[in-house]
Amino acid sequence: MLSADDLSAFVLTFQLAGVSTLILLLLGTPLAWWLSQTRSRWRSPIEALIALPLVLPPTVLGFYLLLSISPSGPIGSLLQALGLPSLAFSFWGLVLGSVIYSLPFVVQPLQTAFSSINRQLLEVSATLGAKSLDRFLSIVLPMSKIGYVTAIVLGFAHTMGEFGVVLMIGGNIPGSTQVLSIAIYEHVESLEYGQAHWLSGILLVLSFAVLLVVYTTNRRGFKVSAP
Repeated sequence: MLSADDLSAFVLTFQLAGVSTLILLLLGTPLAWWLSQTRSRWRSPIEALIALPLVLPPTVLGFYLLLSISPSGPIGSLLQALGLPSLAFSFWGLVLGSVIYSLPFVVQPLQTAFSSINRQLLEVSATLGAKSLDRFLSIVLPMSKIGYVTAIVLGFAHTMGEFGVVLMIGGNIPGSTQVLSIAIYEHVESLEYGQAHWLSGILLVLSFAVLLVVYTTNRRGFKVSAP
């Protein structure tokens, strides 16, 4: 069965995924909206930058993030000058890495949902006196529900399955930075295959449930919107 360290890793993983997903939604919503509406020449470079974690090895991303948040790095030296604690080998360091690593899994579904909205609806509401925020809250958000469900589920699930990034930034500190993926790796290294089976089975079931939610939601959405 699960040990105390395994349960701690389970709780920490859910905390990390929850906090990271919330931050991703706050950052990803305006970013995805801008990308879906702009014609700026900077759109393609920014889209490529956001999608970079999809093709970049996680250890490479984690390595450069670790250098950035170390005491001699730009982020780490700034935090040190402000008298704030270091992000290296800490929970909030894991959050930073998770947000960057999972950003495309949130921004891309939202951008797709925003791009599919009929602009005439926004233009008509504008002529009727609706402000930009009113149009976004009353028209864009309700019509982007499927995109938000997909973004939330994929962002949460992707954060739960991280390994390379969180290992580089947070190491393997039980109760502090040891998440489920790292706990599984440690059990395998110690030849504790029973414990590894339990944790792997949990992640397998959760991953399947996540994908089932995404596909079911998308299919229902298409049926509702069909003429």
